[in-house]
Amino acid sequence: MQNAHIDLVRQAMGKAYAPYSKYAVGALVVTPSGASYAGCNVENASYPEGHCAETAAIAAMILDGQRRIDHIYIMSQDTAGATPCGGCRQRIREFADAQTPVYLCSPKGVERQLSLGDLLPHAFGPEFLQSEGAN
Repeated sequence: MQNAHIDLVRQAMGKAYAPYSKYAVGALVVTPSGASYAGCNVENASYPEGHCAETAAIAAMILDGQRRIDHIYIMSQDTAGATPCGGCRQRIREFADAQTPVYLCSPKGVERQLSLGDLLPHAFGPEFLQSEGAN
């Protein structure tokens, strides 16, 4: 199954809109049910207005009614494997936990596997905002 996920994240990276940085990124979120959601980065001439691939993949997951990330693949042209920016690490954390596997990929495949806790130690998550009676 991992080969299929690599193919999907590679396809997503190939559709990135990165005319300014030339740094195409693809992301693939996989839920506990096995559903997968791809995203690519979309830049904008007004740099802070672009969107990261991870953000796009998470948005697609949410649109489909899913709320949990089982694991995630992130791919760029980096031979060492892409890593998510700080903002995306926090976005992933909203729907995952410290043990969630993050696969850092190059076009050749998975270069490294880390846990979200490795990428974002001592993270602030939604459980810190939950009151005792909240669902």
